This record gives sequence, C-alpha cells and structure tokens, in this order.
Amino acid sequence: MSAADGADAPAIEVRELAKSYAGVMAVNKITFSVGRGEIVGFLGPNGAGKSTTMRILTGFLPATSGEALIRGVPVASRAADVKRLIGYMPENNPLPEDMRVSEYLHYRGRLKEMPRRKLALRLPEVLDLCDIQHVRHRIIGGLSKGYRQRVGIADAILAEPPVIIMDEPTIGLDPHQILIVRDLIAGLRGRMTVLISSHILPEIEMTCDRVIIINQGRIVAEGTPAELRKELFGRARYTVEIAGDAAGLAALLASVDPALEARGGEDAGGGFRRLTLTTPEAADLGEPLVRAFAAAPGFRLRSIVRDEPSLEDVFLAATKRGWDVVDKGR
Repeated sequence: MSAADGADAPAIEVRELAKSYAGVMAVNKITFSVGRGEIVGFLGPNGAGKSTTMRILTGFLPATSGEALIRGVPVASRAADVKRLIGYMPENNPLPEDMRVSEYLHYRGRLKEMPRRKLALRLPEVLDLCDIQHVRHRIIGGLSKGYRQRVGIADAILAEPPVIIMDEPTIGLDPHQILIVRDLIAGLRGRMTVLISSHILPEIEMTCDRVIIINQGRIVAEGTPAELRKELFGRARYTVEIAGDAAGLAALLASVDPALEARGGEDAGGGFRRLTLTTPEAADLGEPLVRAFAAAPGFRLRSIVRDEPSLEDVFLAATKRGWDVVDKGR
C-alpha cells in the first residue's frame, strides 16, 4: 500500500477521465468522487457513457486519459488490487447456466481468494440477505430473471468488498422484485460504498444519497435530489385552495415568507379559489401557511399541496441542459 492508499481517500475518485472510440468521446473528461459508505446513483440516457465509466472503474476497460482510483488505488496501474476492493455486477448479469446457485457462489468466493472457513460462514449469510436460500440447489439456467439478478448481487457482495458497482441491477424485474433489490441495496448503506446505474428513477431517489447525471460523456448535474431541484427549478411551488378577501392575501403571505408570490385564482368550486404560490425558499412552508390561514380572520383554507418536481423532471431538465451545452459547442 502506498501513501495514496490512506484511510482518508474517497471510496471512488475520478479525475478528468476520458475514453474515446475511433475519435468519438464516450466519456469526456469527467471528475467526481464518492465518499465511503455512500450510495450514489449514476444516471444518464442510453449511450451517455455510464457503462463505459463503470467498466473503467472496475478495471475491465482502459481509459484513454485521466485517472480513476478506488480507495486511493489507481485502477490503471494496479487493476488486480482494485478488483479485490470491488464487487461488480455488470448489465445483463452474465451467469453460467449449468451451475447450481450455491456451487456458483462457492466457486466465485474461491476466485475472490476467500479462505474456506470464512466462505463457509459467509455463504449462508449472503443467501439469506439476498433471499435466495430456498433456491440454493437450483440450476441457474432454470431461474427467473429476478432470481438471477439476486444471484448477481450475492456474487457482488459475497467477499464484503468496500465498494460495490452495479449496472442496471433492477432491469427486467417486476415491482415486487424491485422492492427486494431496493431494500437489499439500502441495507448496504454505511457498510459498503455503492455506485448504481438504473433507469428506474423513483427507485434511485428512494435508495441513493446523491445522484450524478451524465449526458454525452459529460457530467451535467450532481448532488442530492433536493439540491438538484433547487439548482434546476429554483423555486418551490405550492397549490392552495382558499376562500377569503383577496385584498388581504398579499400581507398574509408576506407574514410567512416575504418572497412568496401568488398567481392564478381560478374557481375551485364552493366559493374557493385555486392559487399557485412560488418562493425561492427551500424549507417546507406548508405548516406555516396552514397556521397563518387558520389565524387570519376572513380566510378559509381547504387544501395545500407542495408541487415538487420528481427525479424524472430533474433528470430531463439536466440532460436537456447537457444537450444545450453540446449544441452550443458545435
């Protein structure tokens, strides 16, 4: 271990990483890091460079330029050491069709240089954790897609590596299977670092601490979903249905947040009007608004809803911004 392999090194560090194929930049000088114990979503449209980046991080593909490090260990010059630090589940999860589940995982454990005694203790734990104990003697070729995905995850976490990289682990799964995989990944938080790529954005939002969005080989957004909503959309929005004196509304709203602005006012039935309130304030103003309307004579509040952009909205806005940058650069 060199000085660079110290305890303070991020779990994953990427510096100006680039990969080109026949002159086409699949990954274009990206830089990011993932802290120890974090679960980070790596998002992007098809062809954005996600899988290429993951294959570089795992040592299966050389970079054209730049640097990738796992816990301070450079991937390019010490790929064998890096592979001992990583559990990798590639897209489409290739598995041998003719091996039994427990036989395959035992074989994989030995390839990962696990001592026999440790493997004998760890294997039942992983089978239980991935909920595949009852299919441990089944031939992999006869398993459903969901079970195959869970076998792939079991393989990735078997040797308890500090870093897990998963490329589309929930692809092709039904909602029940997705829930199982989501809970499994969430259970790794704090114990292992997880970088996960997926097109199922609600699952990413419920599972991940942060997201990194890539498009055309460039990082176009990075942060928590809340941070990205503020960055890309700027203002929080609330839809309220109220009845009362419109002349006094501005003063009431200013008492809650001077930056609140009201628009609309269409009839909502029963003497109520529907308004849209917007503000740059990130904190949830729902409860203060309810208290203010309840205390104000002459006003009645029927409903209040905070209209929050979904991660899908964030994703679309970020990738559109990425396309705009590419178009301007042409």
